[in-house]
Amino acid sequence: MSRPGPERGDAGAPEGADRGGRALPTTPGGPDARNFLTENPALYEAQFPDPGHLAARWADEIGRRFGGGRRLLDLGCGTGRDAGYLAGIGYAVTGLDSSVAMLDHARKAHHAATFVHGDLREFQLDTRFDIITCLDSALLYCHTNAELAGFLEHCAGHLTPNGLLIAEMRNGAFFLGSTELLDTPGTRALTWDDATYRSHTTLRIDHTAQLLRRSRIWTLPDGTTLHQESAWRLLFPQELRYFLDVAGFDVLALFDGPGPRTDPVWEPGAAPSADAASGDRLHLVARLRAAAPEGEA
Repeated sequence: MSRPGPERGDAGAPEGADRGGRALPTTPGGPDARNFLTENPALYEAQFPDPGHLAARWADEIGRRFGGGRRLLDLGCGTGRDAGYLAGIGYAVTGLDSSVAMLDHARKAHHAATFVHGDLREFQLDTRFDIITCLDSALLYCHTNAELAGFLEHCAGHLTPNGLLIAEMRNGAFFLGSTELLDTPGTRALTWDDATYRSHTTLRIDHTAQLLRRSRIWTLPDGTTLHQESAWRLLFPQELRYFLDVAGFDVLALFDGPGPRTDPVWEPGAAPSADAASGDRLHLVARLRAAAPEGEA
């Protein structure tokens, strides 16, 4: 069971509405679609608060547990909340996101980190990092095999030898034995800046595309409704291991908890479960293989 929390698609891309309340045509939920929460970063942080910085603290502890360095790239950084925290405890952090509004917010709120605009499926920066983080299901906006392979190729190209990839996402294997998240629509109400925003959310599985599709209807304070569509790739543990191996990574840990979005939630010092993968969340730690010395196969 997962705790209520954001998906980085809520912070970085895929839904369709403008911030003034005028509905746009619904979209297929791809990474280039618009998102009501993306257009309103402060509302996003009110909807998904993380006052204890659980996600960033978890990433820090996982990085230290597996011997990561201090140069870190946060892919799908959203409002910069995690990047800002990590920069504040001594990391040299770059955050990358596709949302201009989110990046503007991040730059104003978190001066210790650097933020750049880019697409996590095909980014190109002029530096290498010791750790790449990709949290809150941002990786799952790689909907196709080619997009996933491209993501991992670009991660490999931006890591130092033996660098770490740390990711946290929904777990495709969870849906093999549970319809818990599919059976009951979610309804939420958020009061922000003296106005109430309501959302009604349903999830369904697109088996052919191997996607978890979300339909969300927002009711804004003036009564206007916005219909927005999103989708995430459903990745299974063995499938993910294969793509990582092909891209030059060794999987150090792949587990369902504890993590920042699990129930029970991660606490400092908690060890990863022993490769369990039945829960709603999937946590990945992979190390880029060092190139073999010249002349060795």
